[in-house]
Amino acid sequence: MEHHTEHTVLIDAPPSEVYAVIADVTRWPAAFTPTVHAEVLESVSHDDGTGEELIHLWAQANGEVKDWTSRRTLDPQNLRVGFRQQLSAHPVASMGGDWFVEPSGDGGSRVRLTHDYRAVDDSPEHQEWIARAVENNSTAELARLKDVVENAVVDGEDVTFSFEDSVTVAGSVADLFDFVDRADAWQERLPHVARVDFTEQPGGVQVLEMDTRAPDGSIHTTRSIRLSFAPDRIVYKQLVLPGLLAAHTGRWTFTETGGAVVATSRHTVTLRPEKVTAVLGADRTLADAKAYVRKALGTNSLATLNLAKTHAESRAVLVEAS
Repeated sequence: MEHHTEHTVLIDAPPSEVYAVIADVTRWPAAFTPTVHAEVLESVSHDDGTGEELIHLWAQANGEVKDWTSRRTLDPQNLRVGFRQQLSAHPVASMGGDWFVEPSGDGGSRVRLTHDYRAVDDSPEHQEWIARAVENNSTAELARLKDVVENAVVDGEDVTFSFEDSVTVAGSVADLFDFVDRADAWQERLPHVARVDFTEQPGGVQVLEMDTRAPDGSIHTTRSIRLSFAPDRIVYKQLVLPGLLAAHTGRWTFTETGGAVVATSRHTVTLRPEKVTAVLGADRTLADAKAYVRKALGTNSLATLNLAKTHAESRAVLVEAS
């Protein structure tokens, strides 16, 4: 049995700006609460301005991390994005739908998100699971889409920004990757980590909860979903966020270059402008918040990278001596 749903939201922003977020799936982990990670596997542009993509998505659904591939059709002239899953995740047998962005008549936009789907075996249990996931995720995605587009710029500052830190290592990609991948050992390996709760699921899905000790001695709890892509990449999305952040995603990469390895930590952060003065003080601005977050996250990332560097280089010395 095929089921059909439709969800809508009104957004106080031009349709072109709304469409741009929907069309760029690489923005979804930062923009949409359920999306953990997204990759474009194939992309084709046509002379009439339309396009097609094959994408791979990882997302939360009813408390689980699921992944699937979808074929998307992009139509910027008509402000429509169609999608059809090519390889679905159990208990979904098939799923597709459309994003429609329509002028609302007041300079804003009306977004319609439609789904059609079938459950494996058409069992009532599977149908209920999918219906709940579609309802929860569609509602969350449209709410975040509205917030992301309406509040993209505050006082001339973008609320979403990215930055990265790198170190060059005379060691192996394998040893660097292992150090970061084995987050279950971080409490012993990283001085700024006070507690770790780490679980790993099939497909390289990791759930990492940890208490991090700040320079002032305060403890901050974070919880993230990580995807381990051996041998050279780990991506993550933070689920439990500090007060200043609306979203935080990142990745660790390890790249051989010129006889050495460059280890990089990259962060993409969306700030909550309404929390800046409450967290940092009455006279603080969004620019101050960016600098504060950049320093806090960058300090911990560099500490981890430098300890990974020490680990990998010491291992390299042992290999040479053997």
